[in-house]
Amino acid sequence: MPNIVNKLSLTQLTSAWSEAEGLLFFSMAGLTMEENEELRGAIFESGAQVRLVRNRLAVLALASNGHEVDSEIFKGNVAVAWGDAESTIGAAKVVTGSKLKKAGKLDVRGGMLEGNLLGASDAAALSDVPDRPTLQAKLLGCISGPAQGLVRVINGNPSGLARLIQARIDAGGEE
Repeated sequence: MPNIVNKLSLTQLTSAWSEAEGLLFFSMAGLTMEENEELRGAIFESGAQVRLVRNRLAVLALASNGHEVDSEIFKGNVAVAWGDAESTIGAAKVVTGSKLKKAGKLDVRGGMLEGNLLGASDAAALSDVPDRPTLQAKLLGCISGPAQGLVRVINGNPSGLARLIQARIDAGGEE
């Protein structure tokens, strides 16, 4: 019976992770039930799915998708958060910004983004990536900034001439 359960779990993980744009591996050592539920809820709100997986099944699922990972990543209680790229970045923000991380109960082990394997430091650095609306605002500022400057320059000459004429009229038109 356990072999059937393992096969089904492996099939499910392989399928879910092959469709995912990003994965985040992190250890969860010594969490209370309340802390666990709070962490899982925050990761779920970021749009990612999270699951505590058996290490051997995780390695096999990744190998089935053509990814060889270091065995050091999967030691102890390791959870995996996955989803599209934006939700994976959101999960990294939750894990690295959590009070549990500061207490030493969470540790980012590694990750994967768009097929590229990431080390622990690179996966933790995902939390520094701005979200989509922030990137869109920055891009819009870069695109519209030069156009606004050009409009000001073009508009500056006629308005300066109009102010000069008005100053002459206010002075009584005398030279």
